[in-house]
Amino acid sequence: METANNHESDVSVPSFPFPFQPYDIQQRFMSELYKTLEQGKIGIFESPTGTGKSLSLICGALKWLRDYEDKQRQELEDILQGKVTLTSGDCEQVQQVSDEPDWLAEFDEKKAQSERAAQIKEKIERRLKYEERLQNLKRYTKAKFSKKRKHCEVENITTGSTAQDDTKSPSLQTTDNDNEDDDLVVNEYHSDEDSVATTTLDEDNDTEDEDDESYVTKIYYCSRTHSQLAQFVREVQKSPFGEETKVVSLGSRQNLCINENVRKLKSLSLMNDKCLEMQKNKKEAKSAEEDGRQKRRKTGVAKCPFYQNMMEYSDRVLIEVKDIEQLVEMGKDIKTCPYYGTRHTIPMAQLVVLPYNTLLHKSTRRACGIKLEGNIVVIDEAHNLLDTISNIHSIQISGIQLTKAHSQLSQYMDRYRSRLKAKNLMYIKQILYLLTRLVKCLQGQIGVPPSEQKTGPSTVKLYTINDFLFTTEMDNINLFKVLKYCEKSEISKKLNGFVEKYQPTIEVKVEERKQPTNQTAMSQFLQQLSQRSSTEQKPTTPPTQVTMETQGDENQVTRSPLQQIQEFLQALTNADKDGRVVVNKQELLSQSSVKFLLLNPAVHFTEIVQQCRSLIVAGGTMQPLSEFKQQLFYMAGVETERIREFSCGHVIPPDHLLPIVLCKGPTGVELDFTYQSRDLPNMMDELGRVLCNICSVVPGGVVCFFPSYDYESQVHTYWNKTGVLTRLLARKKVLREPKKSNQADKVLAEYTSCIKKCCGQPSGITGSLLLSVVGGKMSEGINFSDDLGRCIVMVGLPYPNIKSPELKEKMDYLNSTVKNTSGGRLPGQVHYENLCMKAVNQSIGRAIRHKDHRYSRPNIIISIFTGRAIRHRGDYASIVLVGRLCQYCVSGP
Repeated sequence: METANNHESDVSVPSFPFPFQPYDIQQRFMSELYKTLEQGKIGIFESPTGTGKSLSLICGALKWLRDYEDKQRQELEDILQGKVTLTSGDCEQVQQVSDEPDWLAEFDEKKAQSERAAQIKEKIERRLKYEERLQNLKRYTKAKFSKKRKHCEVENITTGSTAQDDTKSPSLQTTDNDNEDDDLVVNEYHSDEDSVATTTLDEDNDTEDEDDESYVTKIYYCSRTHSQLAQFVREVQKSPFGEETKVVSLGSRQNLCINENVRKLKSLSLMNDKCLEMQKNKKEAKSAEEDGRQKRRKTGVAKCPFYQNMMEYSDRVLIEVKDIEQLVEMGKDIKTCPYYGTRHTIPMAQLVVLPYNTLLHKSTRRACGIKLEGNIVVIDEAHNLLDTISNIHSIQISGIQLTKAHSQLSQYMDRYRSRLKAKNLMYIKQILYLLTRLVKCLQGQIGVPPSEQKTGPSTVKLYTINDFLFTTEMDNINLFKVLKYCEKSEISKKLNGFVEKYQPTIEVKVEERKQPTNQTAMSQFLQQLSQRSSTEQKPTTPPTQVTMETQGDENQVTRSPLQQIQEFLQALTNADKDGRVVVNKQELLSQSSVKFLLLNPAVHFTEIVQQCRSLIVAGGTMQPLSEFKQQLFYMAGVETERIREFSCGHVIPPDHLLPIVLCKGPTGVELDFTYQSRDLPNMMDELGRVLCNICSVVPGGVVCFFPSYDYESQVHTYWNKTGVLTRLLARKKVLREPKKSNQADKVLAEYTSCIKKCCGQPSGITGSLLLSVVGGKMSEGINFSDDLGRCIVMVGLPYPNIKSPELKEKMDYLNSTVKNTSGGRLPGQVHYENLCMKAVNQSIGRAIRHKDHRYSRPNIIISIFTGRAIRHRGDYASIVLVGRLCQYCVSGP
């Protein structure tokens, strides 16, 4: 089935280069995409997994970009050749208003046209010169590799002192303590007016380099994970546009940094702070050399030896399409930082590949130099876009983080009080006041170990933003000024450096017992002497302190949580109706937390929609489309006429897929996997019988999805005790989805290896059984094609907890802001059901990946409940939905 809301238009659709004969669906997909981009509209494209969506996006979008650039180039040439006369509406307005004679107005117009033509000519010449430089570098690179010259030829381009700097530059230089502490003390903070002027000047200096380069029209492509982005880049490399398209991939410092002194830091926040500090020191050293004077104070952190040769790195990135791993290797070869090198490449790139967070977070987008005006934005795997935006801008801070930040900042202020200006002290005290009020709202106290503070019975309360500020008595503080101070003074970075160097502990204030009012001065003096002598007799007793270590998080040992708290304060500046504050108070302060919950994701998506020329959201399971239109586009002010929809069915024949809804098990027990019944022993026993029967007749791989990690662990433990696991191991090798991301690849490799080894065996172990979790690592971005996914089992329906305060608040918000559906159903209830259905669709879509034949023998799948045997020569699978509720949410046979 295919649908598209075709708008009347005169857009002529060209033929699209494609590596092979495209499906009809792919041809229509590219045509609709081309029209959407040409008209500058917003497109919602749904193309099921296995229909070649990524390749269709590449060929359709890059074909439009090539045509657009040819059209722009032709228009400029026509202007230079005089075929098109430049006219200015401003000149006509001046002529109407002023009393100048006609000949003078005509002279001014010709002069403006001449100047404009000169600018266009200069732009074309600069662009041609740049293209020629890239072509020469491309020919040089090919010649070098063809002759297999030594690697030293590449290093001749770089400075000769680079290698020596790399080996001799330690991460920390031992200098005088006072000089080192100069880097930890915040600089003098001027008045707000001066700060605004300084900000404007800094921004102008930051963009000065970018103005020297042309900024070409580009496509920003983003997806959820780095593995999905790497897969997309490989598709670009294999496409007909792989040779001529200038592509750059962006990533975090964890993916791109090549400085071992930075990479060894476990926390991404620490890596960012260390990198920025080293970069700052390099700029300060360069500035000192230009001024011809020596810096008075020494720098505690060495400059980064890889922050160089950016233009050369940028040129090498653009001459050939490279993925993240290739960008890192090239950075190591020429001793250039890939993180900043890729950012330097953005202006001249035609296709920029980046993760969700970089595009959707405004400050990150601005820091990377991403300009959306006049450009194309493509968001792939957009089925979870609403949740992604909400999660990015929803911030949670714990009682431990609040008490830790207060203690660290207090010790920081006490240590450098004499060196801090009055303005700095004022704002630091305001931050300490805010931290105190946040701890108070959790019924906690400052100066007492959070793990020892009992805050009473557990309660969860929700507040509007204004009510929360009034309740916590934070409404008398100007959060905008505090946040501006945090940004300009970089107090969180300074505090991180202070914590990293001195490892301060949480100071615990021990309240002294109140002395009787009638006690004489002599008695008090004698009592003090007695206390002092008793203390000196026990020198081994440590003071009452709490270390900075949190519950098993090694990354938090040398990191201050002030940056995260700063983000929470930033969230409190949202409009009152767009968010809620959840105060989750537990019995102990260490278990309590405060969370900002974003209810309206359109708030942070509006700027993207308004600035870009055209926006494409694509995915395999985008239904229901009304949710995207209502919660993202309509709330962002987009008119209905600007939205274009395209939806198509799957390319596989219907008889290649065997869907089964299983309401009763082999022994006739009704399968009920609701939260109240799924823990019953007879329910887990019956599920075990179902899986044993499936594994007995289905060859290759079987993937079973559970609603949660906890339930999967509970069922696995029960099966191990009752012997079900032993029966499963007789037919399949049983593997479990790991909770840690770095272990997923190992499990997948073991799963694939076993299937390939056992494929075709009529007896014994015939493949693997993978126990997975809906919404986990195996439910998205993994291709269980062919023998890797012959059967997908869905245990129950993964409805979220309806009693969750956050979910209730979200549903109430939708009921009050979104219109009811055509059937009269409340938007909140529709949202609740969509959360479940989208997760199910995403999970079962892992199996069917293509329709083409990849085997020399017919494949057979047997329905274990109907006894049907079906022969196929293409990709095939069976999808089994286990549970009585599944029959109410499945349409069709």
